[in-house]
Amino acid sequence: MASVKSLCVFCGASARVDTAYRDAASRFGELIARSGVELVFGGGRIGLMGLVAGAALGAGGRVFGVIPRHLHDFELGDRPPLGELTVVETMHARKALMFERADAFAILPGGLGTLDETFEIVTWKQLGLHDKPIVIVDVAGYWGPLRALLDQVVTAGFAPPGARDLYRIVSSVDDVLPLLKRLPEPSLTPKSLLS
Repeated sequence: MASVKSLCVFCGASARVDTAYRDAASRFGELIARSGVELVFGGGRIGLMGLVAGAALGAGGRVFGVIPRHLHDFELGDRPPLGELTVVETMHARKALMFERADAFAILPGGLGTLDETFEIVTWKQLGLHDKPIVIVDVAGYWGPLRALLDQVVTAGFAPPGARDLYRIVSSVDDVLPLLKRLPEPSLTPKSLLS
């Protein structure tokens, strides 16, 4: 069983999305809180990101956000942060601190920023920088095109077939935490990305 005390969730900051994605984000926040796992997230109050964190806090969970200074006003406005918040200077510092704080990663639907975070964390795993679990949550089939692209990368020979083992894909937020409990302990001692 993987020891997951903190789970980093990558997801969209847009509020102009289908109800299925918003409902999944809220439910996931509640599930994370009820499991006693700390939520690590991008620090903003908007979109799915804000829904996951708000639901986790509302259910009594621990929430740790990381936000770059240049996004602080846009993603928080004049509202107080959701949980503990650390302000960093760059997007790179944000991703590195989220990585350091998390024992595992879950990816909900999102945009270009979510894709950036997803590809970076999967690439770091491929390069041996970590062996933390990565779970892509294919809510309402959202990540179907990504699955096809990742299969194409392997089929075309740009990645070995084992690249598919770098992540898991589930169809519901309800499947994430049970899957993490079934996974083996990570086999690497992660290298710090902050030093």
